Amino acid sequence: MIQQIAVIGAGTMGNGIAHVFAQYGFTVHLADVSETALSKALATIAANADRQVKKEIILPDQKTALLSRIKTFTDIPAAVQAADLCVEAVSEKFAVKETIFKLLDAHAPAHCILASNTSSISITRIAAVTARPGKVIGMHFMNPVPMMKLVEVIRGLSTEKNVTDTILALCETIGKTPAAAEDYPGFIANRILMPMINEAIYSLHEGVADINAIDTIMKLGMAHPMGPLQLADFIGLDTCLQIMRVLQEGFGLSKYAPCPLLVNMVTAGKLGVKSGEGFYVYTAGSKTAVPNNSLTR
Repeated sequence: MIQQIAVIGAGTMGNGIAHVFAQYGFTVHLADVSETALSKALATIAANADRQVKKEIILPDQKTALLSRIKTFTDIPAAVQAADLCVEAVSEKFAVKETIFKLLDAHAPAHCILASNTSSISITRIAAVTARPGKVIGMHFMNPVPMMKLVEVIRGLSTEKNVTDTILALCETIGKTPAAAEDYPGFIANRILMPMINEAIYSLHEGVADINAIDTIMKLGMAHPMGPLQLADFIGLDTCLQIMRVLQEGFGLSKYAPCPLLVNMVTAGKLGVKSGEGFYVYTAGSKTAVPNNSLTR
């Protein structure tokens, strides 16, 4: 039975995952090497809980209870020593995840399930660095976690059926809709989404249309809530590039090659919302499309 959950990584995804588990009554240990990141995460969780109170999703006393269930740690072994489930939500780099999973495997109880929030890296590969591959699984939450209903549940080659069943049921317990996928590059969400985003960037790169036109066509013509270029900015262009490279390496097909414009923008530090500029420039609650000639000249 899962009661105590450790979330490793206090960034955007980690604090959202911690928020949701705490909201549904679980004891949460939120771990990060940075005290600053942990303080920022708690402030973000409190602000998001305030929004839920205003929207009457939760009551004020439920917000207080939610926050009381989250304890922060900079010592990962201490955070996971009594965990029933560990959810890793660090950067989308295998070397970083490898280090974390070796640490979790060494210090979490033998019964503990180890989950990764990875959006593209092989669960089988991650599981192979542990002595418990049957208890390793993917839990790919969507951003923003408190709002988005989907959790993509990824079964590695060795993931035990009872582990998959436990995680699928847990997702429903926290108000999410789980969808299971097998462990192939990009799983389902990013195998379909990222080539679409990459193709939108190619369309801009080749001068087929400008930023506003591309996003407008996909929003109004395909009923997408956000255009692919704005979505890329929201995800982070560096993350988009990392996932395209995982797809290219995993399948060995040229159709997954990242657009040169995407590579150049990441090299230049234009990463989207988090850097203040990507395909749009972001200032105080507004966004303006970057002129085509400044990107494609």
